Amino acid sequence: MNDKNLILLVQKGDEDAFEEIMHKYKNKIVNFLYNMTGDYEKAVELSQETFIRVYYKAKKYRPKAPFSSWLFTIASNLAKTELKKMNKQRSIPLENVYNNNQQGLSETDDFEMKETVKKIRKALNNLHRRYRIPLVLKDIEGFSQEEIADMLKKPVGTIKAQISRGRQYLKQEIRKDDFNINFKPEAQEFENERA
Repeated sequence: MNDKNLILLVQKGDEDAFEEIMHKYKNKIVNFLYNMTGDYEKAVELSQETFIRVYYKAKKYRPKAPFSSWLFTIASNLAKTELKKMNKQRSIPLENVYNNNQQGLSETDDFEMKETVKKIRKALNNLHRRYRIPLVLKDIEGFSQEEIADMLKKPVGTIKAQISRGRQYLKQEIRKDDFNINFKPEAQEFENERA
């Protein structure tokens, strides 16, 4: 069953539909929140709060935007509030770096991958959350710039600029450690538009 039908059932009080939504999105939300906070236990706690809010605010959902955008908006808002409470920035890994359980890695390769993750986390630690949030949503979670703009309630041009600047700042931080990073080809689209 698709998300739209599931949330309509949740709006009518169908707990099985809610369970299906939780099952479908639980890991994605926990990963997203972990990437935002850098704290797995906090991410699990915030994901539970996210789903509690989805359940109790389901009647407020309007299908003008995809359900996943609404869900990630709730999670993002909770993460922003938590980051303010923590009063310090945390690290997040990039999609192709934190997924380092590839088969066939030797111990040396595994060590190098762990060092790569550390360097990127260190660089991301220095990235302001105004750039980190859109960057995570785009490059890790795979949302379009339009979806991110809708979630964060900002113009698409602002989101494009924040993603572009975030990538530039991230590259600068990483280069300080004589390390380089390449974004996916589509990740360069805004930088190329500006050139």
